[in-house]
Amino acid sequence: MAMTTCLTWMQEKKLQNHFGEKQFSLLYKASVHEFSSESLLQRCSKQGPIITVIHSEDHILGAYVPKSYPEDCFIILFAFQETTISHCKIGPFQLSMLFYESDRNSEFNINLEKKEVAISINTMDKLGLPQCYISFQECEVFRCEDLLDKRRMDGLTELRESLLTAIRTYEPYGGRVCQVRILLLGPIGAGKSSFFNSVKSVFRGHVTNQALVGSKTTGVSEKYRTYFIKDGKDGNTLPFILCDSMGLSEKEEGLHMDDIPCILEGCVPDRYQFNSMKPITPGLGNYTGCPMLKDRIHCVAFVFDANSVGHLSDEMVEKIRRIRRELIKCARGSSQRTWICSF
Repeated sequence: MAMTTCLTWMQEKKLQNHFGEKQFSLLYKASVHEFSSESLLQRCSKQGPIITVIHSEDHILGAYVPKSYPEDCFIILFAFQETTISHCKIGPFQLSMLFYESDRNSEFNINLEKKEVAISINTMDKLGLPQCYISFQECEVFRCEDLLDKRRMDGLTELRESLLTAIRTYEPYGGRVCQVRILLLGPIGAGKSSFFNSVKSVFRGHVTNQALVGSKTTGVSEKYRTYFIKDGKDGNTLPFILCDSMGLSEKEEGLHMDDIPCILEGCVPDRYQFNSMKPITPGLGNYTGCPMLKDRIHCVAFVFDANSVGHLSDEMVEKIRRIRRELIKCARGSSQRTWICSF
């Protein structure tokens, strides 16, 4: 279940503006994750700048830490007044010093286990608080991120347009082909078809779903597909063709290794139905015996799921290495020297 903050919309907006147009993401909520300093610090470690907000019956106060824990830095304490936010600076020390009693920090201490904040008289006066000990009912910690201002947004938009223009106007070296064929390879479920849909959506200017996608354990792409993309800006066909293939697997249901050289050579026609147990051979399935240079694969791109790339099995890693060796072998053995391995 998604967590929601105890701050009102207006209170959150005031805090965001007070600390420089920040965007808040709730990382820790004591009533959900336990009133524990250890739990808080674990969830806030290496999250960048954070803000801790204490909710008592009569007050909202807390601390803004502008650097990622466990770095030392000056910490800005704050408290809501009727119409403003008062603040003062303490430190430098780590975020953890706020939650443990220490000689380095006698100004402001949050005891989550006792649900109590201890504040020095000096800090109490600066924040405009009426007492040195404040009991509280809730503690929340947010990650703070900078909102993109107009200047940065304009810069990103300009960069995006320059990249799209470079792709639209790309001309293959030597002019021997009009379009570069890019083969997409990757494990089953890596998102090859989704990648194509994303690329097409970018150039069309709206979301499209031409390639079939899904979550079958054996993969959705069972046919060899060659996708031409028309630019939504001027209607011209882009100078590349994305070629989608069956996914790779450690088991027998994935793309057959012997199909890969045939795909690279341009012998596999569009819409060819792959057979995991039997690779394509001359005379089978409209096998193209004498492919032209424009039919061959000029570039190979491996597509991986960023969330699982670190957990690939040893068998899958070895299969990818074998494919890479095959790509290099094909490139060296080709008189056209057209293959490029993108890994």
